[in-house]
Amino acid sequence: MDKSILTSLKALIEGEDNLTANLANASAFINQEMENINWVGFYIFSKESDCLILGPFQGKPACVRIPNGKGVCGTAFSQNKTLRVPDVHEFPGHIACDEASRSEIVIPFRFGNSVSGVLDIDSPVTERFTPGDEDILSGFMEILTEHYR
Repeated sequence: MDKSILTSLKALIEGEDNLTANLANASAFINQEMENINWVGFYIFSKESDCLILGPFQGKPACVRIPNGKGVCGTAFSQNKTLRVPDVHEFPGHIACDEASRSEIVIPFRFGNSVSGVLDIDSPVTERFTPGDEDILSGFMEILTEHYR
């Protein structure tokens, strides 16, 4: 995956204001462009239930609710910090939605002043995600969230 996907994302969301549609296309686009992944999608924070709720995704059926601070997604969300986990089986409290997943990257995103959710990508390969992937995916999320400011 290279930085050219950032230009493609801009073209993909240009002129469309519906968040669900853009998140759905963004997850499909990442799924198409990244190799060795088995799940990609978004979890959106619900203040009422204090948990992340499943949003648009590509892959097998997934956990619908992830408590704030639990698992890789809930931890990344609560710490507002990207987490690259080389082996999910070594992550304390990992929530296994798909037993085939071995590594994971989770990137929190914001709409406004507070963290709104996370982009979650799983791979069946340990140590799949690199610092370069993190940089590109962070740029991807900046473009997506900037679209709604």
